[in-house]
Amino acid sequence: MRHARTDEIGAGVPGGRRREGGLRADGVSRSFGRGAGVVHALADVSLVAHPGELLVVRGPSGSGKTTLLNILGGLDRPTSGTVHLGDGRELTAMREDDVLAVRREHIGYIFQSFGLIPVLSAAENVEIPLRLQLTDPAERSRRVAAALETVGLAEHGEQRPYELSGGQQQRVGIARALVAEPEILLADEPTGQLDSGTAAVVMDLIRTLVHERGVAAVVSTHDPILMQRADRVLELHDGRAVAAAV
Repeated sequence: MRHARTDEIGAGVPGGRRREGGLRADGVSRSFGRGAGVVHALADVSLVAHPGELLVVRGPSGSGKTTLLNILGGLDRPTSGTVHLGDGRELTAMREDDVLAVRREHIGYIFQSFGLIPVLSAAENVEIPLRLQLTDPAERSRRVAAALETVGLAEHGEQRPYELSGGQQQRVGIARALVAEPEILLADEPTGQLDSGTAAVVMDLIRTLVHERGVAAVVSTHDPILMQRADRVLELHDGRAVAAAV
């Protein structure tokens, strides 16, 4: 594991299946409020996430990690700066309906709070992205079963979230994020509600899947233990990227 320089663009991709894609942010800033009450949540942050790489964004609460991931995923727009997809398209310049299509087709999300729908089974939760893509029912069933098998929950597809442990619920979240085979994976404090042992298992699973599938992953955390799973680390403090020696 090493620290990412904010201007690092040409770094190599770790071992695993090579894939087109990735994500790049250039000079991203985000401010809220006006006048004397303005808050600078991000200030001139740049990064690149390569296919097959786990990039961890590290920083204390309030450092701007969630704001950055929201902008990378098209959930928010920067005050200044740009975000480009690996195919060269500028996400920050797209119309809202085009951004929605990108989120639906190319980006997977893992949430700290798991984000599962309580009344749906594990399999039905995993199926949601495929339903949004209007995937054929037979293909949906096949891919959901394969996703649950991948995260070790093949026998738990019919269970509701409240019948699963925290670690199992987050593994359902991982399966849901990856079932549509996105090029980009964004995870905001994915182990924040897990004990240290379960958190390590979940992060190992994310790292393995990222490398095997060639996904460009950006994961935020404040847990220094999880830095060991990173291919590169970008540190944020008070909304600014801290450039460290490679």
